[in-house]
Amino acid sequence: MKNFKRTLVTSALPYANGPVHIGHLAGVYVPADIYVRYLRLKGEEVLFVGGSDEHGVPITIKAKKEGVTPQDIVDRYHGIIKKSFEDFGISYDIYSRTTSQTHKETASEFFKTLYEKGEFIEKSSEQYYDEQAHQFLADRYITGTCPHCKNPNAYGDQCEACGTSLSPLDLIEPKSAITGSKPVLRETKHWYLPLDAHEAWLRQWILEEHPEWKSNVYGQCKSWLDMGLQPRAVSRDLDWGIPVPVEGAEGKVLYVWFDAPIGYISNTKELLPETWETWWKDSDTRMLHFIGKDNIVFHCIVFPAMLKAEGSYILPDNVPANEFLNLEGDKISTSRNWAVWLHEYLEEFPGKQDVLRYVLTANAPETKDNDFTWKDFQTRNNSELVAIFGNFVNRALVLTQKYFEGKVPPCGELTDYDRETLKEFADVKKQVEHYLDQFKFREAQKEAMNLARIGNKYLADSEPWKLAKTDMARTGTILHIALQIAANLAIAFEPFLPFSAERLRKMLQMPHVEWERLGAIDLLQAGTTLGEVELLFDKIEDAAIEAQIEKLLATKRANELDNYSPNGVKENVAFDDFAKMDIRVGTVLACSKVPKADKLLEFKLDDGMGGRTILSGIAQSYPNPEELVGKQVLFIANFEPRKLRGSMSEGMILSAENADGKLVLVEPSKTVVNGVSVG
Repeated sequence: MKNFKRTLVTSALPYANGPVHIGHLAGVYVPADIYVRYLRLKGEEVLFVGGSDEHGVPITIKAKKEGVTPQDIVDRYHGIIKKSFEDFGISYDIYSRTTSQTHKETASEFFKTLYEKGEFIEKSSEQYYDEQAHQFLADRYITGTCPHCKNPNAYGDQCEACGTSLSPLDLIEPKSAITGSKPVLRETKHWYLPLDAHEAWLRQWILEEHPEWKSNVYGQCKSWLDMGLQPRAVSRDLDWGIPVPVEGAEGKVLYVWFDAPIGYISNTKELLPETWETWWKDSDTRMLHFIGKDNIVFHCIVFPAMLKAEGSYILPDNVPANEFLNLEGDKISTSRNWAVWLHEYLEEFPGKQDVLRYVLTANAPETKDNDFTWKDFQTRNNSELVAIFGNFVNRALVLTQKYFEGKVPPCGELTDYDRETLKEFADVKKQVEHYLDQFKFREAQKEAMNLARIGNKYLADSEPWKLAKTDMARTGTILHIALQIAANLAIAFEPFLPFSAERLRKMLQMPHVEWERLGAIDLLQAGTTLGEVELLFDKIEDAAIEAQIEKLLATKRANELDNYSPNGVKENVAFDDFAKMDIRVGTVLACSKVPKADKLLEFKLDDGMGGRTILSGIAQSYPNPEELVGKQVLFIANFEPRKLRGSMSEGMILSAENADGKLVLVEPSKTVVNGVSVG
């Protein structure tokens, strides 16, 4: 294996039409951050580049739906995404965006270089055109009946009901998602990257030169190569994106799959305008792409073909892609709101970034899909972080405070058991490194946690609290060794749990120590005064987990009631089905926030039937809930009552969502008698 001078790490550019969720964090960003922090601790030269992907059809669809511009959409979500990454300690050297001026110039120059070298082919084809909207329709702007499962709301590129990939021409009775009219076929010209011309060298480069790539990555690439590569369009008819920079390309932009990976280059150029080529064109640079499995083909076949066609760039050395993380046994879906959003997690579990990092790493979908459940989240926090890691650190420091005035005691004569314990964790560096170097972060974290297990067992077996009554010197030796183990934990967990590692170093009054010192037994000097002791982790109670599970159940119920078609209108239902919902009017008698539940308000209603209590997740839209007293609201009266946060919720308050995401209560325009039905 070649010894490189530096490492360039990129992570998939999240799409800026919504926030990021735990699936993104588990599959891409935590693994990338762990690896980057590990290299930095080793003193290696590393650059970590990321950014938001801000072009493409889904953004234009969302903008039309909300009545705003695409730039409004990406500005909003770029800010949310960037802050989420900062809050979770994803330690980018730069996190920029594909709407930056630097990116526009870089992507245009890249296209022109390939164009002038004759690397593209031009082809004309017939595509659907909306005569009312006066524009060609992207695949996602065309809906119709799936020829396979007969779903009437299939998209032009995929049926989300049966999962089949489609072409717009496959759809039965296609219609425009913009105007609802039937589109017509018109001829249009586009530029294509002939991937088939790159197939031979790609096959050798991937299958023969990189057999060490992860099995899921290698297998997907081989499957694509075995099927035979086809030319791929690099332009499309759209008004949102980077204009194709050649004559005769009016009304056409660079296809987002072509423009987005160039964002890695432009973001590096933005950060290092004078030296960026060192990271992209020097053969002594190793490039790694951290991505999810949906991006394997783009980063292993398409982007390398682009770089090779340009001629001056290095190719990735490895693409350690992960599979998908499911949520409570179901596929994470942004459209169905079946997700745990990072910004919401921090509102509901403040200060617990490392808990989520730990659990997601422990359940990392490294070679196959894995599942996140709230019960497992609670168990791993309480049984591992609290009971093993936190318990050991707390006991070692509290006992030192109690018996040695908070100063690291001297180390006396060692017993055979002391030597066995020291020998047991001497190889921790070698073991953790072994797995990190293979991108096996789940196993690496498990090895790091073994340090805490060793420490716990050592204290339990040695019982210094008993020895303190008769042998203070021996007690000091035991605690000296325990504190050295704690100091090693601060190094070992720096890549995985950066916030907790920093707090632990502060408690130990320990400077930032490089990776090379992991496994050492002299990290803390005798006589060092320890800092203030605090709990590294605390228990997560059942009520907090039940609230999260109830939140997901509410989402599932809402999805069952609210199955939207692509144009935003609900599917047709029989009148009898609608009539089953008993919607009534009630007056708010009292309204208050539910303790320890940031999103819940408790409504006391005069429902005209003796009164009822309803809990509603709209607290963030109404920071002063007492102002709602006296208002009349609409509620569903015949939902089955559910116990939530110790209260029985007897229905559902109706609300509507504004373009800014704020929820607004639905009220009758005039005062009516409480309890009357709406229909």
